[in-house]
Order: sequence, then C-alpha cells, then structure tokens
Amino acid sequence: MAPVRTHHLYKRHLSTASNSQTPNSAMAKTKELSKDTRKSIVDLHQAGKSESTIGKQLGVKKSNVGAIIRKWKTYKTTDNLPRSGAPRKISSRGVKMIMRTVSKDPRTTRGDLVNDLQRAGTKVTKVTISNTLKRQGIRSRSARRVPLLKPVHVQARLKFAREHMDDTAEDWENVMWSDETKVELFGINSTRRVWRTKNTELHPKNTIPTVKHGGGNIMLWGCFSAKGTGRLIRVKDRMNGAMYCEILSQNLLPSVRTLKMKRGWVFQHDNDPKHTARATKEWLRKKHLKVLEWPSQSPDLNPIENLWRELKVRVARRQPQNITALEKICMEEWAKIPATVCANLVKTYSKRLASVIANKGYVTKY
Repeated sequence: MAPVRTHHLYKRHLSTASNSQTPNSAMAKTKELSKDTRKSIVDLHQAGKSESTIGKQLGVKKSNVGAIIRKWKTYKTTDNLPRSGAPRKISSRGVKMIMRTVSKDPRTTRGDLVNDLQRAGTKVTKVTISNTLKRQGIRSRSARRVPLLKPVHVQARLKFAREHMDDTAEDWENVMWSDETKVELFGINSTRRVWRTKNTELHPKNTIPTVKHGGGNIMLWGCFSAKGTGRLIRVKDRMNGAMYCEILSQNLLPSVRTLKMKRGWVFQHDNDPKHTARATKEWLRKKHLKVLEWPSQSPDLNPIENLWRELKVRVARRQPQNITALEKICMEEWAKIPATVCANLVKTYSKRLASVIANKGYVTKY
C-alpha cells in the first residue's frame, strides 16, 4: 500500500510555545515561554486586556496566550505541573490527524503513519503508533468478510426492512426459515485456541488434526421456526431445481406438520438459483405456499445463520474424525438445540430490521 500523503497535516501542533521554532520541529515540543512572559500574560489578562491585544504586545501567538490563561484559571498557576512518565512524542494535534487518517482509511498501516510523521520531523516507532491508537480506543482487528452489496442490494434491503418493520411478533412466529450450509471436517469450524501449559503444544488434546488436501466437508439443508428446529438433511449430490423440490417435499412439509405451524404459514428461502428455478416456482405454486419475498445478499436478515453458527460450534467441540462421524454429530447436535433459542431469534427479529434501517441498508452485526 502506498503511503498516505498527509504529512502536510502534521505541520502544526497545540503545545504552548513561543514563536521560535526550528524548521524541522513540526511535531516536537517547541521552546517554552519564560516564567516572566507567562506572568505578564496573566497580569495583562487581569487588567482586562484581550488575548489578541496581549499577544500583539508580548509577541506571543494568541492561541498560546489563551492556553496560559486557561491554565491559570484552572490551576491558579502557570508553572509546569508534575506528570508521570516521559512526555508524549506525538502532540495532541498530531494524534487528531492520525485519528482522521485511520478514520478515512482504516487500512492505513502503521508504517504509513510512521513515514508521514518522519517526513514532518517526528521520529516514532510502530509501537508508539499502536500505543497512541490504543489510547484512543482503536485496535488492529481482522476485517470481517461480508457480502458484496451493490446499490440495488442496499435499496432492496431497505425496502424489505421498512415494509416489514410493523409486522408483529406473531407474524414472524409463523415463518419457516430455511437455508443450506457447508460444514467442514477440519478447518474454519475447528477450535483455534486452547488453554495449555508450557511444552504441551503437541499433546493430542492441544492440536488440530489436518490432512494434506483438506479434511472434506458436507452440505446440509435445514429449516426452523419459532417453535424449534425442523428437519436437517445432508445433500450428497450437486443440487438443482428438481432435487431442491424433492428436498422440500420430503422435509419441509413434514417439518411444518411436526412443528404445528398455523394455517397460512410463510416459507422463507433466499434467491439462490436453485430456489428461483422454474421447477421450484412451479412446485411452490402447486402447493399453494406463501413465500416471503427476500432481498438478495442478506444472510444477516436470516436468523438460521445464527443456528448454523451454533451448530458448528457444537460440532467442533466433539471433534469428529471422519465424514461419517461428522454427519452423525451434526444431526445429533441440531436436534439438541433448545426451542427457546429458536424462539428468541424470532422474537427479536424486529431489531434486525431496525439495524438495517439504521445502517442505511448496509450489513448489520447480525
């Protein structure tokens, strides 16, 4: 990444100082005003002189005059107050500029900021940059992967949220949510951190088994409502419209009956090509099923994504050793997810819609 060209922003700072600055001391602390000068500033202020007049009379910047007066009003002294530790290498103005830079471009590197400050006359390390940002509540974190949202997606998400914002909790309880997901035998679904003592890193309990070409995975289809989880099945072949219709016929409708969904229940699925295929639309029409119109690129609006995460965490804890065990454990853990978890996901659905509106259609924390 090319360095961010912001060094011109760092050429002034807020330290209380005289006019005598060296050409390359942009970020370093400048020469302090003498005690006599500070005392004269206070005396003139008490005599009713304005900051501008005092500055002109004594040859001091108005901003420095104001700083001395504010210090005297607060502490009744203009002397340097005791402080702990070494003085900060980056002035308060420099900190503001750094914050402005990372706010504008969060991908700015510490090296970029170090180079900018060095060009402005202040030599700092990457550690100093990190510590400065930490004091401002900014830490380096992994960027989350989210769906790519084009303007048409953003508008569709806003439209969906606004149209359904007034729907009642009972309306959402009558929705059967569905989706597919992939569960890996080894990889991202495995626990990455362990608690261990020194020199036990190779103990079987403290390792994650891997294979040269990946451990394999299984594709699952599942559904749930506010009353609990429906059926979960493994999809062994590449799914198309015809296979999807068969899955719905053999698993969706039995799940509706098992969960005792009310008459007029609504089916939810996303806009995957197999879900919008001609065969699928025809099957849904013949079964007279009411389908929830869904905005594309909106996994955060589907509460089943939270259940998939719950399932994968449960499965990872049991550490299946092969694909057969993985499938068996998935089925067992899906059935164990409490109905209260499902009910709470649906009960708070209006909060998801509110988040979409608050984020102006963009991705939410859900």
